[in-house]
Amino acid sequence: MPITPDVLLDLFDHMESADAAVWTAVLASPSSASDSQLCNYLLHVSTVQRAFLDAWKARPFAFRDNFDGARLDAELASVRAYYPEARAFITDLDLAALAGTIRLPWADWIEQHTNQTLAATTLGETMLQVMSHSTHHRAQANTRLRTLGAEPPMVDYIAWIWRGRPRPDWPAAPQPA
Repeated sequence: MPITPDVLLDLFDHMESADAAVWTAVLASPSSASDSQLCNYLLHVSTVQRAFLDAWKARPFAFRDNFDGARLDAELASVRAYYPEARAFITDLDLAALAGTIRLPWADWIEQHTNQTLAATTLGETMLQVMSHSTHHRAQANTRLRTLGAEPPMVDYIAWIWRGRPRPDWPAAPQPA
């Protein structure tokens, strides 16, 4: 099945709006913004998004340690900077590039630890993976928000379409305590 740049950009726009909505909900609730489990979900999503972009652009990347919410302002700035860069990368792709195979830098490690040879993946498939992976962890973040007594945002793709595909409404950076 061909994966087109237009479809990827639509899904990517949804991902950005959904990420912005979750960040807004987290920062609106002091108990959420200081919850290490919730903050680690946010860090994990942005770390994986950045790692894949680095892999797509054939540049080095570094996975980051967990954090406890003390660096939320820096993390939010990093997440916001990711989106224009990733959007520009996707915009410049054509069908041939999306159908081309890519070996992710961490594939050897996965093969060693699972004792399996990994099947080839296309660039387009890895982009769908990032969006799917982000959706999974946003759901975890929303569940955690609810557990902490906050109201999680509606981030379903269809709800985003029904609202007219709005651009993301990023929160302001949190102020240091």
